[in-house]
Amino acid sequence: MANRTPNIDASTDQLKSDLEHLTNTLEELVNATADDSRSNIKEMRQRAEQRLKDTRANLEARGERLYGNARDNVREQADACDKYVHANPWTSIGIGAGVGVVIGMLIGRR
Repeated sequence: MANRTPNIDASTDQLKSDLEHLTNTLEELVNATADDSRSNIKEMRQRAEQRLKDTRANLEARGERLYGNARDNVREQADACDKYVHANPWTSIGIGAGVGVVIGMLIGRR
């Protein structure tokens, strides 16, 4: 789990960089609009649209990657739990019964 933190930090840094580039491009577009030069506005608009498409694609890719990592992590944990229950059935039954008693007592106090 310690090796995942650098990946998250790198992803966060990349996201910040993408958003900064998008902001800069949009600021250039606003500044170009003030000149009212039609060719300049068209060029800046195309750059802004391309930057927006790139940023959106990057965000979607990161979201899919994070979802996949979370799904894999949950699957690994579920598999480990399943193996433990199969290896130690009586211990698992005892833990389940103990948790049931505690929950029953908590509900009974209401």
